[in-house]
Amino acid sequence: MLDSIVNAALANLLAPPILFFALGAFAGWAKSDLTIPDQAAKALSLYLMLCIGFKGGVEARASGMSQDLVASGALGLAFSFLTPFFAFVILYMLCRLERVTAAATAAHYGSVSVVTFAAGSEYLNSIGVEFSGHMAAVLALMETPAILAALIIVGGQARDPGTRFKPDLWREVLLNGAAVLLIGSFLVGLITGETGMQKLSGFVSGAAWQGALCLFLLDMGLVASRRIREASNIRFTLVAFAWIWPLLSAAAALFAARAAGLPPGDITLFAILAASASYIAVPAAMRMALPKADAGVYIPMSLAMTFPFNLVIGIPLYHAAAQMLGA
Repeated sequence: MLDSIVNAALANLLAPPILFFALGAFAGWAKSDLTIPDQAAKALSLYLMLCIGFKGGVEARASGMSQDLVASGALGLAFSFLTPFFAFVILYMLCRLERVTAAATAAHYGSVSVVTFAAGSEYLNSIGVEFSGHMAAVLALMETPAILAALIIVGGQARDPGTRFKPDLWREVLLNGAAVLLIGSFLVGLITGETGMQKLSGFVSGAAWQGALCLFLLDMGLVASRRIREASNIRFTLVAFAWIWPLLSAAAALFAARAAGLPPGDITLFAILAASASYIAVPAAMRMALPKADAGVYIPMSLAMTFPFNLVIGIPLYHAAAQMLGA
């Protein structure tokens, strides 16, 4: 088993997307002037979300409405909403973060990372492990409940103008671009099915998908290394949290998903989702909801620490753990 884990980890490290992430991280660390324009990076992000959602919808239509879809969706909603409360206790009590910053950081770890999901899906495809298309819908469902949990956590401090519920926030939470595109493209795939896939197969899969993922991870490597270099408020306890929390969250997700009777590939993907941390949708919402929270803490933690950890070590480790559980 140990040999298989090591071999899987090495294979993941030598995959083109991971190597491009490493290239970006090196370029950022070396202070290279290599950059990917913000609009191009945003376009790549939108493309990846469209592909994930659409392919998930097509596969969900092929498999039909199932008990697994209902179970994984309910499990995803529960994890995303409840996780921030546990994370907040650790961040506030042990890591000694200020209450609002602890709540905002906890929201990042309750939500999910689209690119970590994409990398996990690609890893499972590369080793021949099947998973359900509806996991793309679970990804979309897990984006926003954590934001609501963070608002509940700081609700007791509502007298502070920096932590008030704001009318525009609900629009930001429920209609943020990532959630709309993921759910919308999932529905398009669900409606059009295999006919739609035949028309878009060259666009949403194959070389086009691989190339976009490599470019996006190159940009993520650049951003992550520069964020960690600029971080000034990161203490050892926060670094430890960024690396240990994903392991704990993934372990809880593995046992919960197995108890719910999900298929093996879905169990691994659910653990990957639970271990991931948002660095796109949640930061945008937190800027509006909790403006006094320190972005110099939660962005480096989620993007520059947890994301690379999951990408390089976590994904093959979670799959190996799923296998050890007999999934």
